[in-house]
Amino acid sequence: MRQSNTLYQFDWLSVVIYFALVILGFINIYAATYDEEVSNSLFSITQNSGKQLIWIGVCTLIIIGILIVDFRFYDSVAAYFGYGLFIFLLLAVLVFGRVVGGAQSWFEIGPFRFQPSEFAKFATLLALSKYLGSSLRDLSKLKHQIISVAIIGTPAALILLQPDAGSAMVFLALLFTLYREGFTPIPFYLGFAAIFLLVVTLLGYKLAVIIATIVIGLLLIGLYIKSIKKMVLILICAVSSIAYVLSIDFIIEEALQPHQQKRVRAIFDPNFDPKGINYNVIQSKIAIGSGGFSGKGFLNGTQTKFNFVPEQTTDFIFCTIGEEYGWVGSMVIVILFSTLFIRLINLAERQKSKFARIYGYGVSLILFFHFTVNIAMTIGLFPVIGIPLPFISYGGSSLIAFTILLFIFLKLDAHRMQLFER
Repeated sequence: MRQSNTLYQFDWLSVVIYFALVILGFINIYAATYDEEVSNSLFSITQNSGKQLIWIGVCTLIIIGILIVDFRFYDSVAAYFGYGLFIFLLLAVLVFGRVVGGAQSWFEIGPFRFQPSEFAKFATLLALSKYLGSSLRDLSKLKHQIISVAIIGTPAALILLQPDAGSAMVFLALLFTLYREGFTPIPFYLGFAAIFLLVVTLLGYKLAVIIATIVIGLLLIGLYIKSIKKMVLILICAVSSIAYVLSIDFIIEEALQPHQQKRVRAIFDPNFDPKGINYNVIQSKIAIGSGGFSGKGFLNGTQTKFNFVPEQTTDFIFCTIGEEYGWVGSMVIVILFSTLFIRLINLAERQKSKFARIYGYGVSLILFFHFTVNIAMTIGLFPVIGIPLPFISYGGSSLIAFTILLFIFLKLDAHRMQLFER
């Protein structure tokens, strides 16, 4: 009786969107690897599409398992135990892992490969939700702020050591869950300001930024001439901004690897290294642009068919959609994801339990970060950092991790009243 009631309470709209995205991913993985000279079917396990179908089957079993497991498991045993387990695996992969794509981030067991950084995302979110879910936590207190940031920062730092900057950046999305729970917004304002100054400076407006900062600073000081504290604060902000702008070139040259420097430069110069670091993005934009309004049709994408775009089943799967289904197909993907994000935020807001609300917001933020950055990569608006498009890109680790991430929340939502009563 309770199980049937849980199924009734389950958010089936999110489930339908999930399977729609997974099926679209499966079809487009086949299209991205299709070779008309080889008679492989959509379901052949020699093809990436066939392998992805196996992972879809595994995910279906995992969903059933999540439905069966008692909801209390996730905020009791799973939260801290799962976090500790994946911290251990992130340490172990630095010693025993296999290097793939320049990062030592994979365990290889026979024919199977396992990337712990993908699973560390939901484990970290569970631990953060458990910690902040207690009524004793108050994010206005420095101690709780430091511990919360440490929960997020520890796995991110270990992933950076692999080094895998793309996966590590995803953990930044979890910082916004702290803002929702009362964390001071000042670090976020400073972060946005730093990003704005970085972009404007790299676009070649360094001198204009410095002059504008001085002029605005003098105007503000004139307005607050009677307040010494505000004058000093404005002066500190202006000097810090100018020093930051002047140091950007040094930071990029010293802090980033040569290939990372090239990726940053490629964003601001579309013609930079067209046969090297910018090759993927140029070919991806050609593929998406050639799709026009309605696309070339299923299996008719020339950029896709002749393998012009590397990593097209994983990081650049979106350009297959853009080429074969055009603007219409691309908008279907955007609408499906947007509907899912809005739905997840609505579900998070209706939670009676603080643990479930924090976890729900974290799920939507992680998925949104992946979606936004992945598509921005394919159209040249963000550096290529190698993160998949959720539920669509090829890969067992990512698909399983995203599935667990989403369906744990849907399970918690189905038991929201019971979770609150505990």
